[in-house]
Amino acid sequence: MTGRVRVRRGDGIAAGELIDGVVALDDGTELDEGECRFLAPVTPSKILAVHLTYRSRVEEYEAKVPAEPAFFFKPPSALNGHRGELRRPVGTRFLNYEGELAVVIGRRMKGVSADESLSYVAGYAPANDVGLHDFRHADRGAMTRVKGQDGFLPIGPALIAASEFDPAEFELKTFLNGKLVQSATADDLLFSVAYQLADISRLITLEPGDVLLTGTPANSRPMEPGDEVTVEIGGLGRLTNTVVDWEVDLTGAGEQPEVSANTLHVALAMPEDEAEALVRPTA
Repeated sequence: MTGRVRVRRGDGIAAGELIDGVVALDDGTELDEGECRFLAPVTPSKILAVHLTYRSRVEEYEAKVPAEPAFFFKPPSALNGHRGELRRPVGTRFLNYEGELAVVIGRRMKGVSADESLSYVAGYAPANDVGLHDFRHADRGAMTRVKGQDGFLPIGPALIAASEFDPAEFELKTFLNGKLVQSATADDLLFSVAYQLADISRLITLEPGDVLLTGTPANSRPMEPGDEVTVEIGGLGRLTNTVVDWEVDLTGAGEQPEVSANTLHVALAMPEDEAEALVRPTA
């Protein structure tokens, strides 16, 4: 597997190719992959993510099958790299993994048909669309607090060229501490990658480097500090991150973490009526 990477080098950032466990920097330096501090291999102006797109996840939530994709934004400050830390703020409990396929745009894209949309893609990479569902009550569907916090989007290790990967034929797996917890193929998608790109590009101009996250299959669940989570996509490699406690003070201005019925429904795939009963105040 060969792909573009970005790594920390001293106080700066260097780019190069990941080739069979060796990072060959553009300046000719070669580094052992195991010693590198990886960054996300992209620098997007914007990141778009899609809600329910896998049949298995719709069925798990007993949700209505969406007629069309629904999107939300994640800020570039959410980016993280291979082997980076996923920080769970003190006082929160529901930090979920979501293994996904990330699509990176290669040239300006606006109003492109589904038949042509894949020709605008630069490459693909594994991603983990991490969500902190203790804020589910606060975002009202926008996902800003749930999905937009710093480091909540690991991508990598490398960006694999579009010519080397078929987004209509792939297998995605997520592992938690070595145990398989999510598994799906492209056949499970309700909306193909090509269709998702055509849909969003009708209204929003996608620039080179922009990222589309294409959804996650069933069995997203909370992680605990000390856990290691890996997203693997055949042909794209393995993205691994570790969960740590973050002693940040979230009190003060704004909504506070809360275990709402929606928290339990989304984070644990608990039936909505059961979740409502658990959080309903008793007389």
